[in-house]
Amino acid sequence: MSTAEKLIARFKKLPSDFTFEEMVRLLKHLGYELENKGRTSGSRVEFHHEEYESIMFHKPHPSNIIKGYVMKQVYKQLIDNGLI
Repeated sequence: MSTAEKLIARFKKLPSDFTFEEMVRLLKHLGYELENKGRTSGSRVEFHHEEYESIMFHKPHPSNIIKGYVMKQVYKQLIDNGLI
């Protein structure tokens, strides 16, 4: 099993300790690109894909762990798009 496959398998379990860096790696592997919304965006980040709707959420702080509701939203969108 490749590193990317392991990351996808981990994500599918919706773990409570999934980090922002892991999310960036996962989404980049699936064809998304991280876009900086500019200085006024605050902690919002956006991931664009050529074929699918963008994924936008707030970067976690002060810890680096993605919130559960964000994990569920991203999971649903990736499932709906047939990417996982």
